[in-house]
Amino acid sequence: MTATTAENTNSSAAAPGSGGGHPQRWLILGVICLAQLTVLLDNTVLNVAIPSLTRELHASTADIQWVINAYSLVQSGLLLTAGNAADRYGRKKMLLSGLALFGVGSLAAAYAESSAQLIAARAGMGVGGALLMTTTLAVVVQVFDDTERVKAIAIWSTVSSLGFAAGPLIGGFVLDHFWWGALFLINIPVAVLGLFAVTALVPESKHKQGDRPDLLGALLSTVGMTAVVYAIISGPEHGWTSGRVLVAAAMGLLVLGAFALWELRTPYPMLDMHFFRNQRFVGAVAGAILVAFGMTGSLFLLTQHLQFVLGYEPLAAGLRTAPLALTVVVLNLTGLGARLLPKLGTPGTIALGMTLVSGGLVSIALLGGQGYGGMLLGLVVMGAGVALSMPAMANAIMSAIPPEKAGVGAGINGTLAEFGNGLGVAVLGAVLNARFASLAAVTATSLPAALAAAGSAAERTRLSEAFAAGLETSQLVGAAAVLAGGLLAALLLRRAERA
Repeated sequence: MTATTAENTNSSAAAPGSGGGHPQRWLILGVICLAQLTVLLDNTVLNVAIPSLTRELHASTADIQWVINAYSLVQSGLLLTAGNAADRYGRKKMLLSGLALFGVGSLAAAYAESSAQLIAARAGMGVGGALLMTTTLAVVVQVFDDTERVKAIAIWSTVSSLGFAAGPLIGGFVLDHFWWGALFLINIPVAVLGLFAVTALVPESKHKQGDRPDLLGALLSTVGMTAVVYAIISGPEHGWTSGRVLVAAAMGLLVLGAFALWELRTPYPMLDMHFFRNQRFVGAVAGAILVAFGMTGSLFLLTQHLQFVLGYEPLAAGLRTAPLALTVVVLNLTGLGARLLPKLGTPGTIALGMTLVSGGLVSIALLGGQGYGGMLLGLVVMGAGVALSMPAMANAIMSAIPPEKAGVGAGINGTLAEFGNGLGVAVLGAVLNARFASLAAVTATSLPAALAAAGSAAERTRLSEAFAAGLETSQLVGAAAVLAGGLLAALLLRRAERA
């Protein structure tokens, strides 16, 4: 038997629907979730280390921005390419490569002696992170059959919420006891453990047909995605009408347009554009973007509200947003979404989940300004909605794509999350700033700048109230977008099921 035939047989033996899946599937899921958690923590763990980096590396504001963004920028730009590489060359190989790159990058980052070295190390970690984010979900689809896949994806999704919330908390704890480089050293034992566990447990699988590499498609998708994500990241800082943001956005959209045209013409596309004719796929895509839009945009604004208006310290503010993630963790680990899905169906589950996310945003908008109690209610309701909708949408996306393209499907899922996150921060932030500027009648569009220029306590109180009103408006806009997205996703999915 040839190597290729052996790999194809191994893939078929572990494919979904094969009667129970891989015998060690739950142990494999645990290893995958540990690796996934480490990747996601590095998206947020450095936020609390900014003062230390500024002091010890003599980093400028621009340096800090690149240290924070180099990781997410490279990771986002490579998600589709990484998923395609996993499908083509082997998901186990790419998972091992991702763990190795992530570990080496973490070691280099921990002992970086300048901002430039740290930025380069973070970019290298982003390459490893892209490989890990795509292959972990693809392996979940590979080793679990249809009866258990929704529950497995729910647990996988839980790690995303946990990583988002735990990053600042773990970062604050580490910095209280060690130097900033220890934030990266904690990744090393996880990477080493992951390498041994993946080698021993995870079966190899890859695209059975062995298509030729789509090198031009990989180049176009990487350049286009990187440019668009750079524009989204830079917009709040430099202004949405600034030259660098407009040029990056225009270049990204043009290159992605060229990517779409090329994928329609090439006989071996890395992303089959005909997926977008599938209403089930399009419905899940729309829902995934808007859930990320509402959740990330809301939390971005809430952390400012907790610190600038209610007066909490950064760690205390982080703890007060944690109920959202904790609700997701509890409900997913108890399997609520997996039990409801067969009863409500995918459209009903997504509609209910996104209605809850929208209701949570409305609660925060109407009650959050009166104290933390209303905000807590909104966070818990949002968490329940995310726990129901996100696994159902991820499963719908992966189910709409052939199993041999699972890596690309995971890349699409990760790309949608990045787009939704960026758009949530950008759009809701812009709504808040516009409302705040109009009510406060000041030229400064940020509350800290306006408070610094205020001449009296009464003036500062007025500014805080204007900010709270702007927060209310932005959350209501987010709630409307999420509710509309939920209804659209449910409608498209229902029509697809009937067809």
